[in-house]
Amino acid sequence: MKKMLKIPKFKNEKQERAFFDKIDFSDYFEAKDFEKVSFPNLKPSSHPVSIRLPDSMYCALREKANLLNIPYQSLIKTYLSERLAI
Repeated sequence: MKKMLKIPKFKNEKQERAFFDKIDFSDYFEAKDFEKVSFPNLKPSSHPVSIRLPDSMYCALREKANLLNIPYQSLIKTYLSERLAI
């Protein structure tokens, strides 16, 4: 660590933002100062999507999901994820 960063008390978020906008963190930290962290319970954001499917496709998805004992929307997400190679 190079030098100690003293963070003052802020009256509001605007002051806090202004303070951190002026800071060059390379004056205070080096790459070796950081530790890798993980957030195992953090779920990625999701967005609802509306899509029209032919009845036959919808029924086939529901039947396949029932056979696999998973919700049909999860099956759709799995299929999309595999196709997009995510």
